[in-house]
Amino acid sequence: MEEALECTIRLSVALLLGGIIGLERDYRSKDAGFRTHFLVSLGSALFCIVSQYGFGADLKDSSRVAAQVVSGIGFLGAGTIIFQKNVIRGLTTAAGLWVTAAIGLACGSGMYVAAAITTTMVLLGLEVLHMIIPQTGTATVQVSFSSSSGDKLTKAIDRLKSLGVDLRSFEMKEQRNHDRKSYEASIEIKVKKDFNIEHLFECMNDYDDVTVSLME
Repeated sequence: MEEALECTIRLSVALLLGGIIGLERDYRSKDAGFRTHFLVSLGSALFCIVSQYGFGADLKDSSRVAAQVVSGIGFLGAGTIIFQKNVIRGLTTAAGLWVTAAIGLACGSGMYVAAAITTTMVLLGLEVLHMIIPQTGTATVQVSFSSSSGDKLTKAIDRLKSLGVDLRSFEMKEQRNHDRKSYEASIEIKVKKDFNIEHLFECMNDYDDVTVSLME
């Protein structure tokens, strides 16, 4: 009975702490959110508990199972990383799943204080420090806009270049709707993280026939 209670507490703490990190990821609209993170944490804790209690008194080499969890979670993390158009996405999500697995292992071994401290540090790093520390480096922005004139789209792109942005990719498509012809351009630009995105909208507003359909 005492063993069952201990297992329940460990699993519950793992679910709670992993779920907290997942809620933060949901708030950021990430694909791996609450359900993914609490499952990773809960599963890691259960693996650790099974390694301690599931093979009898003579077999308690829990370090083997922990090592397999550490290497196994790498496959799940790798699946969240996307390389598209020379841009890597999902590294933070993969790292989040990796540290969530570690939190689950800590809960499964009864190290609640270490698990709680790690969870707090993860949230501080993802939210608080993200807001306090000035943003440096670069960010990638995808912009799609359309016009009835291909020349105007070309001029709009040239105007964007004059703002100091780095054009990484460019694609223009011609579309026909009955007798009307229109053009749609999709570009990917790299800007400094402190770049004011409103400048892009102001730049497009200078062209009456250019409409921005997507910016992310």
